[in-house]
Amino acid sequence: MVPVHTLALRPLSSHELPAWRRVQSTAYIAERMGTGESAEQAHAAAAASDRQFFPGGVPLAGHLVLIVVVTEANGTEITAGTVWLGPRDAATPHQWWVWSIDIDESRRGQGIGRRTMELAEEVARDHGAATLGLNVFGQNHVARALYDSLGYQPTAITMRKTL
Repeated sequence: MVPVHTLALRPLSSHELPAWRRVQSTAYIAERMGTGESAEQAHAAAAASDRQFFPGGVPLAGHLVLIVVVTEANGTEITAGTVWLGPRDAATPHQWWVWSIDIDESRRGQGIGRRTMELAEEVARDHGAATLGLNVFGQNHVARALYDSLGYQPTAITMRKTL
């Protein structure tokens, strides 16, 4: 593991948001297709999610899209990923959700994902969250192991068999 001097989260700026949304949508579509959905189904789900969570192109009220910034020992700041947090829905404002977390591939395996999740928990708590949930695709074994090690517990398991 490469030592990280410090890690912080900062809000994504309005000029960074459109590019982030495009990248997120592409990744979301690929993940859904990886679970067996058709391209049409995956694109429709991504479009529906975008309309729901980014009305008018901005995050839904209460949602935060944050950049993961690593400051190395020599003072160099590097953007290492992003995390998107917010209430699960308006009816349960104290139940927050990690809607997306992405650590740059070249920075994985350095403890950045773990520290990002720890900071995300602090941010959610500071915004009134009592719980923090997330969804992880079944084939993402590395992420599942991280969440298990951080104390996240399954609340539902969806399974499917191709016939």
